[in-house]
Amino acid sequence: MLNSQSETCATQLLARVVIAAPQGRSGKTTVSIGVCTALKESGLSVQPFKKGPDYIDPSWLSVAAGRGCRNLDVVLMPEEALLSSFHQACSNVDLALIEGAMGLYDSVQVDGRGSTAQLARLLHSPILLVVNTARMTRSIAAMVTGYQHFEPETNIAGVILNNVSGSRHEHKLITAIEQHCGLPIVGSIPRDSSLHITERHLGLIPYPETDESASIVNRIAHRLKNYLNLDNILAIAKNARAIPVENTTGSTIKIPTIKVGVIRDQVFNFYYPENLEALQQAGAKLVFINSLQEPQLPDIDGLYIGGGFPELFLEALEANSGLRQHIAEAIEDGLPVYAECAGLMYLCQSIKWYDRVYDMVGIIPAEVELCQQPQGHGYVVVEVTKRNLLFPLGLTLRGHEFHHSKLHFTKAVKFAYQIRRGCGIDGKVDGIIYKNVFASYTHLHALGVPQWAEAFVSLALRKYKFQRQFSNLKV
Repeated sequence: MLNSQSETCATQLLARVVIAAPQGRSGKTTVSIGVCTALKESGLSVQPFKKGPDYIDPSWLSVAAGRGCRNLDVVLMPEEALLSSFHQACSNVDLALIEGAMGLYDSVQVDGRGSTAQLARLLHSPILLVVNTARMTRSIAAMVTGYQHFEPETNIAGVILNNVSGSRHEHKLITAIEQHCGLPIVGSIPRDSSLHITERHLGLIPYPETDESASIVNRIAHRLKNYLNLDNILAIAKNARAIPVENTTGSTIKIPTIKVGVIRDQVFNFYYPENLEALQQAGAKLVFINSLQEPQLPDIDGLYIGGGFPELFLEALEANSGLRQHIAEAIEDGLPVYAECAGLMYLCQSIKWYDRVYDMVGIIPAEVELCQQPQGHGYVVVEVTKRNLLFPLGLTLRGHEFHHSKLHFTKAVKFAYQIRRGCGIDGKVDGIIYKNVFASYTHLHALGVPQWAEAFVSLALRKYKFQRQFSNLKV
């Protein structure tokens, strides 16, 4: 292994590199997939990370690396929690690869907080800049020079050329970079339509959505082997500065006391690994459920329904009426449910897409309308202003949202959140409360909201104990 830790205060020498770009859609994910796969096939263990709250790119990187991708986001989580998560995930690997988001210096804050560059500096990581070179020659040097010097301590250590149109084009690009920037070219990728992954909205389609995903990863990996200098990339990654880190023993997982169902399939697949782990650490055994195939719920004490793209599977979701009816009955009987975005939509009465209306679970008195334009996109700040079973009054939470739908309520409902930043349901409120259901457009990350998992497992445990006591009384 390339990393080393001491007993009390450690200095992590893990090889690591950030894959960034001047702007979004420059090819970061394609390059990250190629590097992860190539290094894995060479016998190295690679821990992938994605900067920001993205669910989709991590689904591809997880398969490419053969190891679950994790998110790093200084907006959603405290720096201490981010660093602790990073160190724990990298404890037994050879290299960490962090894919950036948008442009290197892009951020929701005018001072750059939350950018890929800030994350790279926090992790003392060298950066490989992926540049889309279409319709550019010598100007690339001016661009890269600007990125080198825009913020101090941002270590751009190499350049990967993308969309190169031929050998003459490549020669001009390399000459300009070498003469004016003093950086090595560690990859030169030709214009190649076979490297593209289908996109939707603001990014790629999720890996689990199509049966062709595995062949796409293999094709990208096979093609990029010829265009990336892995030896140079590894040398740059190994040259990363050491990170001081306090020695930790890691999180303790409790003996499971309850079972939490997690609907995870082609439809609902937006789950942070840390959220699922947090439930386990709080004492939950996870039971995975397929919304398209299971005729009813298994024996569970709580239900977690994450995000996804239900609009692509509406006919199949409607056809599985047995599961929908069983979920509705279980909720009426008091089953604790936590649902985010697509999960919220699934619990509503119906979803309308174009001119067709599809029946859903029906427990939330609202009709969902899918729109052509985003109805909420970006980071969210909410304040808990109504009593509920998960969060105390007055608590401020940070999350994120991305939805193309809006709700039309057929009767009044209760909301736990007041929106301080973002859109939520109508720009004012979010977090629908019904019995033991908490449903929201806002996605939460367990590292930023550590009390969420404990609260949900405690709620499920109280229900479980009540049911057991009630059953004993009947006997």
